[in-house]
Amino acid sequence: MTEQVTDVKSVKCVVWDLDQTIWDGVLLEDGDVRLRPGVRQVLEVLDERGILHSLASRNDPEAVRAKLEEFGIDHYFLHPQIGWHVKSESVGRIAEALNIGTDAIAFVDDQPFERDEVVHEHPDVLCVDAAELTDLLVRPEFIPRFVTEDSKRRREMYREDARRKIDEKSFAGPQETFLAGLDMRFEIAEAGEGDLQRAEELTVRTNQLNTTGRTFSYDELDAFRRSDDHLLLVARLTDRYGPYGNIGLALMDTSGPGWTIRLLLMSCRVMSRGVGTVLINHIKRRAASAGVQLSADFISTGRNRPMLVSFKFNGFSEVARDGAYVTFRADLTAIPPDPDYIKILVS
Repeated sequence: MTEQVTDVKSVKCVVWDLDQTIWDGVLLEDGDVRLRPGVRQVLEVLDERGILHSLASRNDPEAVRAKLEEFGIDHYFLHPQIGWHVKSESVGRIAEALNIGTDAIAFVDDQPFERDEVVHEHPDVLCVDAAELTDLLVRPEFIPRFVTEDSKRRREMYREDARRKIDEKSFAGPQETFLAGLDMRFEIAEAGEGDLQRAEELTVRTNQLNTTGRTFSYDELDAFRRSDDHLLLVARLTDRYGPYGNIGLALMDTSGPGWTIRLLLMSCRVMSRGVGTVLINHIKRRAASAGVQLSADFISTGRNRPMLVSFKFNGFSEVARDGAYVTFRADLTAIPPDPDYIKILVS
C-alpha cells in the first residue's frame, strides 16, 4: 500500500491584516480608505477553492465592520480578531475557533515586524508580504488538487456550525436532548467514483482525527475502491442546519483471514456528534457478519491522540506495538447499539 507524500502544505485559512493590506490607508487616521486592487478577486477565488478567510487587525471593531460592509466583503471573514491584541495571539485564536492547526494558516501583512512576531510564536504559519497578495492565486499552497462541492460550501458550512454551537451553548437541557433535536441523518456507503475527489481531500486535510496520518491520492483511492481485497467507505452527515458534506472515510484491507482497518478518519466538525462510534459499529457488524476478526492500524503523529482514545473507547484492545505503530483488535462479541438520536442510512 502506497501513500501520497507532498512537501507543499495546503493552506486552509488566510488571516489578513487590514490597513495597507486589504485596503490602502489607515482606517483610524483616514476613514476614506480604498480597497486595494486585486483583493476582491483573491478573496472570491480562494473562497471558491474552499480556503477560508479571517482577520487580525489592531483597529476599532465598529469602524472595521462598517467599512467591510461598505466594500461588500464582510461575509468572507470568519472569527475576525479586531482589537488591540498582538497578531500572534489573534492568529492562535482563529486557529482554535476553526479547529485547524497553525500550520494550515497563511498570514498576510504589510509590516515585516508583524510577520516576524507571528512566525516567532507560530513558526509553521506561512507569512506573506501584502505586496505579494495577488501571487496567492498561483502559489501551490493555495491551489487544491480538486475543488469539490464541499469545498465550495466550506465557508457556509462553518457558519452553519457556528450557529449550531451558539444554540448548543444556550440550550438548557441535557446534551442528548439537544442532539435529538438536530434531526441528524448519517449515511454510510461504499465509495463511488464521484466520492473520490472529496475522499482525497479528506485524507489531506484531516490531521487530528486520522488514525494513521496517511494521505492517499485519487488514483490510489480509486484502486482501493475497485479492489476485491479492500473496502472503501464514505460517510455523510446532515442535520436541520444543513449538510456537513462527506465527513468520514474508512479503508479496510479484506485480503487476509481477518480484516484490518488501514485508515479511519472523521472531520473535526463532527467530533462531538457521536458519529465516529456509528461508523466503527458499522464496520464491526460487517466483519462479524463475514465471520472474520477485525484489527486496526494506528500510527501516532503527535496530533491524532483522539483517535487512539476512540479505538480504546470502542472496544479495541492493543495487541502489538512497534514505536509509533500500534495494532488493535476489536471485540466483536458485544457491539453496542447506535445512538437513538441519529437516523442511520446504509447504502
